[in-house]
Amino acid sequence: MHAINLSRQAATFLQSLPAKPARQIAEKLQLLSQDPQALPSELLKGYSPMRRLRAGEYRIIFTVDERTIQVRMIGKRNDDEIYKALERGFKK
Repeated sequence: MHAINLSRQAATFLQSLPAKPARQIAEKLQLLSQDPQALPSELLKGYSPMRRLRAGEYRIIFTVDERTIQVRMIGKRNDDEIYKALERGFKK
């Protein structure tokens, strides 16, 4: 089982969500911690080794190492908001 570490952005965003989407994201993170390969995630082009995971209308941006899953960002996928924030936060 992997430990889940949330960035400040991810934790703040998760706390600001209504109960239902927050629960859906938490369930995805729980499954991810049990087996990072169990859920379909994709490498982010230009941001390797970061991956993205879909959780309804939200995206979870994360990296995986041997023992830890680092959740870098959580955000809405609408209008590519999360990807624009990723670009500002992690320059290529």
